[in-house]
Amino acid sequence: MPYIEASVRRGQLVAAARVAFARGGVAGTSLRAVAAEAGVPLGTMQYVFPSKEQLLRAVIEDVVDEIAAVLEDSVELGQGLEHAIRQGAHSFWSHLVTERTNLQVMQYELVTYALRTPGQESLARWQYERYAAIVAEWCQRAAHDAGETCAAPFGRLARVLLACVDGLVLQHVCDPNDSRSRENLEAAIEMMIALAGIRSASPARD
Repeated sequence: MPYIEASVRRGQLVAAARVAFARGGVAGTSLRAVAAEAGVPLGTMQYVFPSKEQLLRAVIEDVVDEIAAVLEDSVELGQGLEHAIRQGAHSFWSHLVTERTNLQVMQYELVTYALRTPGQESLARWQYERYAAIVAEWCQRAAHDAGETCAAPFGRLARVLLACVDGLVLQHVCDPNDSRSRENLEAAIEMMIALAGIRSASPARD
């Protein structure tokens, strides 16, 4: 087998894991199955990811990075927090929910697998901490770059926004209805903007 840099091999295995988990479920997919998906020996798989928990963490990070990339590519933060919330939510839905239900199901399975597996409960908490952290940092940057203040702490705003979108995604996965889901998303966006209580920062005085 030709030599492949560790970072490249790690990325290949994470990509293979996402395919395998989406197809067979998180609980029912072993390291051996992921290795087969990637076309590498099990020993190579276990050298990079000695345990399934380590692989799951890498998959979660990869999904978080994908969400962050969608937000970064879709929103000009200098246009303010309201613009960021609106455009970010719409872009997330278009790129990661519509036609990507397998991705959303996999994310929910990652949570339930961790909660049901003794000793791995912290993985579910860590997963949502990562989601909330990326959204909070993104909202804070949007407000800062536009010279705005937010009535709610950015961590709270991120967690509530995440809870609203999470619930809408689950409903959509269970009963896909794009027009209804987008109407509900708009209602959630208005709620988030109201919670944020966005104001322009007072100009500095001489």
